[in-house]
Amino acid sequence: MDAWVVWLIIALLLGVAELVTLTLYLGLAAVAALVAMLVASTGVSSGFQFIAFTVSAILLIVFVRPLAQHALRRAPVLRSGVSALVGREALVVSEVTRHSGRVRIGGEEWTARPYDSSLVIPPGTTVDVFAIEGATALVHPQEDPWSR
Repeated sequence: MDAWVVWLIIALLLGVAELVTLTLYLGLAAVAALVAMLVASTGVSSGFQFIAFTVSAILLIVFVRPLAQHALRRAPVLRSGVSALVGREALVVSEVTRHSGRVRIGGEEWTARPYDSSLVIPPGTTVDVFAIEGATALVHPQEDPWSR
């Protein structure tokens, strides 16, 4: 059996073991076995294959594992409450001026005013929610891509 096939089998076994343990050590060792497989496919001696496996495994564990663990441990960014409304589309229910107006955001009506205080936004206009201040949505009309 060719040496590269043996390294491929080792990589597959380490990959399956990683799926069972979820430690990241065995997965990185599987990647190191793939590096050794590539080295073996060039026809070099088994000593060089083991050196390639060992060096790549050490480098992966020392440098890649901490980065991967940091990325896995970081909590996903979930916006909730009023911050989840920022960036959503809204429909103007009653004219939005500097002093008054109402919009519908996801089925709820909110008081609104334009982000640019000089604008007057007519009913039926689709707007983007730029910010929420208290119980008031600051909105701006969406651009019509065909008007340019």
